Formats: sequence, C-alpha cells, structure tokens
Amino acid sequence: QVQLVESGGGLVQAGGSLRLTCLVSGRTFGAYTMGWFRQAPGKEREFVAGIIWSGGSTYYDDSVKGRFTISRDNAKNTVDLQMNSLKPADTAVYYCAAGRIGRTRSVDDMDYWGKGTLVTVSS
Repeated sequence: QVQLVESGGGLVQAGGSLRLTCLVSGRTFGAYTMGWFRQAPGKEREFVAGIIWSGGSTYYDDSVKGRFTISRDNAKNTVDLQMNSLKPADTAVYYCAAGRIGRTRSVDDMDYWGKGTLVTVSS
C-alpha cells in the first residue's frame, strides 16, 4: 500500500523558515515526479515544486522560485521542501504527491497524495 506522509508544518512569522518532509512507503518511485502542492482556504490546489525522483531534476512555480528548495533522499525515501523567506501568502495546507507524468504541474496528473500539513505564516 502506497503511503505519502507529510510532516514539518506549523506556525512561523513572515521572513522565517520551515522544512517539510514527505515520507514515502509502499513502492519505489524511480521514474516518478514527486511534487509539493498547496491549497489555501477558499482556493484551488496549486503546484509549488517538483522533482524527478531518479535524476533529481527540479522545477518550481514562479511564486516560490529562489525561496523554496525541493530535494529527495533515496536512502531515507523522503522528499523535502525547504521554505525560506516565508510570506503570509504562503499560508496553506501543503500536500506531497507522486505522478508518472514527467515535470508535470497539474493536480490531475498525480496518482498518489498525502493528507497534508498546515503551514501558517503570520505577518
């Protein structure tokens, strides 16, 4: 059974940092795209960052480029999202996801989802 479990969310002041971790179990995701998405209250779920598990290639939404870094650890089976210079607009539930479509940004292309972790950035 595939499981993606997020952790690391919390409350932080604007300008601060948080590191989210997605623990992956149940299968290997060698050729998959691993992504972080977020959903703010009253808004649709949106793409944040992605990484190709096998090669480590990364890509980002423009709103987080230069502030967030996605990485993966093959030994630990984790995908991390380091978030720096956080803004109140980054407040959302953050979800880890996995999909077979390379470098996708679409929610509809993801096959597996975690339950999410809440990030709240105060001004």
